[in-house]
Amino acid sequence: MAPRTPDSSEIAHIVDLLRPWAAVAARRMFGGIGLFRDGVMFGLILRETLHFKTDEVNRGDYEAAGMAPFSYARNGRPAVVTSYHAVPLDLLDDGDELLVWAGRAYDAALRGRKPAPRRRREAGEQS
Repeated sequence: MAPRTPDSSEIAHIVDLLRPWAAVAARRMFGGIGLFRDGVMFGLILRETLHFKTDEVNRGDYEAAGMAPFSYARNGRPAVVTSYHAVPLDLLDDGDELLVWAGRAYDAALRGRKPAPRRRREAGEQS
């Protein structure tokens, strides 16, 4: 049975919880929903679970809370994506703490961004 994509009311609820922190856009992708702030993806809603972006700075918070990284089956084998972890369910009941974790996920997403490629100078262009 295929995982269920969250319905629009579930997505709206998550976006509403994050509203005091920032304007968040939700877009369908990867069979789920991507959460974006200022065009930067910091969260995913997949298989009825909210996941936030993690890196070496904030990953320990998720591990300490016993939260697993995002995983899926690839060619019949499990694949693990350590750059996204499930958000502890109790945060959905504690709006203030959820906003703190969202901010840390956004910071992780910003740290993970690759710099824009340098544009080559055209012939005759001065610096």
